[in-house]
Amino acid sequence: MILELISYELKCGIFQEYYGSIYSYRKGGDIVATAVKKTISLPPELAKEAEEKAREEGKTLSAVIQDALRLARKERLKKEFYQIEEYWSRKAKEKGILTEKDLESYLKK
Repeated sequence: MILELISYELKCGIFQEYYGSIYSYRKGGDIVATAVKKTISLPPELAKEAEEKAREEGKTLSAVIQDALRLARKERLKKEFYQIEEYWSRKAKEKGILTEKDLESYLKK
């Protein structure tokens, strides 16, 4: 469903309206990657650090920024997961569920 929606939006140019220019990379006749081109502003020191990292790792500046954003997303999702886990652990303890056996007994009720 999501891929169909994205495909439809690409055909209709809807992404361009919301996300700026879209660049598709093809191999043979198939689209292998799609990128949305954005312009961002960075403080000079952060820009210098990112450019140095790109040089050191033999990557483009774009790849370094993408890696940083992916890492930030991963850390955010991990934090959210632990918050949810903590919430449900607290709820389980309130109901006296401390072990898997306690959970099985509770679920049989």
